[in-house]
Amino acid sequence: MKYQSNEVLVVIGAGSIGLAIARRVGTGKQILLADISQENCNAAAKQLSEAGFEVNTTIVNVSLRTSVQALIKTATALGDITGLIHAAGVSPSQASPSTILQVDLYGTALVLEEFGNIIAQGGSGVVIASQSGHRLAALTPEEDKALATIPTEELLLLPILQLANVRDSLHAYQLSKRANSLRVKAEAVRWGKRRARINAISPGIIITPLAKDELAGPRGNMYRRMIELSAVGRAGTPDEVGAIGALLMGRDGAFMTGADILMDGGVTAAFWYGELAPEN
Repeated sequence: MKYQSNEVLVVIGAGSIGLAIARRVGTGKQILLADISQENCNAAAKQLSEAGFEVNTTIVNVSLRTSVQALIKTATALGDITGLIHAAGVSPSQASPSTILQVDLYGTALVLEEFGNIIAQGGSGVVIASQSGHRLAALTPEEDKALATIPTEELLLLPILQLANVRDSLHAYQLSKRANSLRVKAEAVRWGKRRARINAISPGIIITPLAKDELAGPRGNMYRRMIELSAVGRAGTPDEVGAIGALLMGRDGAFMTGADILMDGGVTAAFWYGELAPEN
């Protein structure tokens, strides 16, 4: 008779980074893969299933509350949700500013809110943010607090997020990823009332299909320069992000919540204090 765990790990975004973390923390759990593309889900599920994991799939659009709620209903039918990996998103070369704000910013806030309502005691989650959020100039304390705590349905009404104030897709992405980090910090308080933890990871350039789109896109030269002038001098791998995800979601990270770990090979350091610093 096949053993079936009552613990459920939900992975939103069936890409390389989400799977790398899932391989490290999904043993002995039922994994529910959710993506906007069934084709992506099927491909990712095949990889995990062939490696011995218990996998189910479903479709989700993180920018729709009804869709996120349907995902939770599917997950809770399998068991107790003890883990969340939120790795869905679009990059500056893939989408317009409005789509980036809707998916990367609002969608992340929505996922954090809805899963924070049902995460099991002792559960943990990780959100994939980005180094881009760390290169955005400082916002005002009032803007930071609003991005962190304003009700989800009011987020996109903030003046700072109006399209007239957003320069381009990269600026929208930076704002979204800064908001992800702030939102995680605030949500850690609410998740803590359920004795659960939530953290963020801000990767640099990690070799994934999304990163390849960026390297081949209009900002490709800029990204290659970032890699060349970083302290490490190379791009990262999904497995390296997976190692940090496993730390944050596992016993060794049990004292960490509300944190955002920047892992970018030193790109942000070079941006603020090195050769990548913008000229005044």
